[in-house]
Amino acid sequence: MEEMQKSDVNTYSDLKRISENQVYSLIDGTLFLHAAPSWQHQKVLKELMLIFGNYLKDKDCEIFSAPFDVFLEAKDEHEIESATTVVQPDLTIICDKSKLAKTGYIGAPQMIIEITSPSTVRLDRVLKFNKYEAAGVKEYWIVEPENKIITCFVLEPDGRYGRPKMFSEGDIIKVAIFPDLEINVDEIFKI
Repeated sequence: MEEMQKSDVNTYSDLKRISENQVYSLIDGTLFLHAAPSWQHQKVLKELMLIFGNYLKDKDCEIFSAPFDVFLEAKDEHEIESATTVVQPDLTIICDKSKLAKTGYIGAPQMIIEITSPSTVRLDRVLKFNKYEAAGVKEYWIVEPENKIITCFVLEPDGRYGRPKMFSEGDIIKVAIFPDLEINVDEIFKI
């Protein structure tokens, strides 16, 4: 992901004017261009989409993949155009369909999964981490295809992410927001 030096793009309304055939995130008024992901990234994305998609079948929650706008700080549709933070998580799980609007979701989704690449590590681990925690995203995963590691953060009652849990090959992840869902890490990294 590359930081764009376009001082005239500060809100979602500005972003819509330049966003042709490109995918961007806007964080605190700073524009980030998403580069084309590697095939490993896409393979991990597909496996996670299948696992969660199958689990969520016939349930109230849904999973969406990028491009999918998440307006973390907006309260309703009237605030979308002036939003200065619009992220494009790799995977977003929502359970309140009333907050679906325009090209995405208003507020904090139940869960977000980011799949890293060398160019997105800082963005995923620092900028987005802080935004997701502040917005109240209940569960946040950072998936590293290169190292075959998944770091899971769960929001505590005090509104902060607790100590991260890390998983690698051979481990089983118990999904915090879905207590009956257990995922074998080997299924995610079938590369």
